Amino acid sequence: MNKNISIVGCGYVGLSMGVLLSQDHKITMFDIDEEKVKLINSKKSPIDDEMIASFLETKKLNLKATTSNKQAFANSDIAILALPTNFCDKSQSFDTSIVEQVINKILKINPDICIFIKSTLPIGFTDLIRKKTRHKKIYFSPEFLREGKALEDNLYPSRIIVGGKDANAKGFANILQKAAIKKDIRKIFMSSSEAESVKLFSNTYLAMRVSFFNELDSFAEAHELNTKHIIDGVSLDPRIGQNYNNPSFGYGGYCLPKDTKQLLANFRDVPNNMIEAIVEANKTRKTFVADSIIAKDPKVVGIYRLQMKAGSDNFRSSSIQDIMKRIEAKGIEVIVFEPSINEESFYNSKVLNNIDEFKQSSDIIIANRKDEELLDVEEKVYTRDIYGTD
Repeated sequence: MNKNISIVGCGYVGLSMGVLLSQDHKITMFDIDEEKVKLINSKKSPIDDEMIASFLETKKLNLKATTSNKQAFANSDIAILALPTNFCDKSQSFDTSIVEQVINKILKINPDICIFIKSTLPIGFTDLIRKKTRHKKIYFSPEFLREGKALEDNLYPSRIIVGGKDANAKGFANILQKAAIKKDIRKIFMSSSEAESVKLFSNTYLAMRVSFFNELDSFAEAHELNTKHIIDGVSLDPRIGQNYNNPSFGYGGYCLPKDTKQLLANFRDVPNNMIEAIVEANKTRKTFVADSIIAKDPKVVGIYRLQMKAGSDNFRSSSIQDIMKRIEAKGIEVIVFEPSINEESFYNSKVLNNIDEFKQSSDIIIANRKDEELLDVEEKVYTRDIYGTD
């Protein structure tokens, strides 16, 4: 049975979900950003995801976007929330105020609606908001999406998890399964707090793995050993495997830094060593990389691209920014090549959009990921990218 579904937030989680479900259901995207809404209604993607852009342009989708609360929620059966929850260092928790405000607005307009939260939450939040609102039909369903590959990951999901065991929870899982191309998808139903835990522990494990291979690389560089030889030898053990083994300047992006901090905060009454170490390891890695560059005594350091990974337009919390700040703090001039920035400076560093001028002006070019664009100045490039992957 086709549903009227509202999706709040037109970022990579919300928009990929909207495009996915609009193949079979009537989808209304809600966002306060008028420019995003206009682009979606013009069948253009406001985010960098090739598959989303292709689906919007070529597929027959029952999808529209709006900035009107009433238009978005009045006649909806289901609302999916894909809102940002940034980590607040002062409160040592995610800021869930936007999620709470939106839930309250939705329930005033449509008190019988089912709400499924895709935003990452502190463990225990969904139970708490159910009690606050006295609305039982609020569920948490974690997403496991890569930026730039979000729709692909929705079409071929590794698993579908819903924090609930009733008919609404099972119905939502069926909706996600039916929209996917992959058919043998494991569906798991559990409590909302368990589902919230799955999300945080999954991302913290990935951060741990990134940190492990980064520390392996730090050891190899410090002792003048070949990192690739060691990683190849370690990763060929099938118990370890070859995913997430490519060294970087540290884990970054939107999810891993904040999710590891939130999980550590949830551990405040539980003895732990590893979770705290994962958070601290990222700071140590960035300091090691910055010190390695500073030791080369450059006059001008060029930062090649700010984004966390290839195929993404997001450079929020990218590790290269922290390294850049550490280098600047030593009085070394830093310049940036980042075509997606129109401003003349970024964090007090000059932005050059001419690649030839950038290469010529830099004594050392630091790049979190290799790029063919830098092959002609390979002798200047400092990167820890071994395999040319993310």
